[in-house]
Amino acid sequence: MACFVVRRYPKEYMIRRYLDEALRRADYEKLEDGTYAAEVPGLQGVLATGTTLEKCRDELAEVIEEWILVRVAQGLAVPKIGGVEISVKKAS
Repeated sequence: MACFVVRRYPKEYMIRRYLDEALRRADYEKLEDGTYAAEVPGLQGVLATGTTLEKCRDELAEVIEEWILVRVAQGLAVPKIGGVEISVKKAS
């Protein structure tokens, strides 16, 4: 079993702080068909699309959260973003 530790921020902000920081760094692009695509530099495989910019951002937030949880479940490192770090320690 794993537990989350976010450094520099209270425990209740674990994923929220990371998510907010990732969304601030997101790159959005309007596609030829009028839809939007977004990615976050440094978060490999994180990509979202939406029919509006707002829907794209909402989808991106969900993708980032799921991406974090999958990495933690697989024992993979979650890259530090803007001073926010998620580290995983085995529960004792």
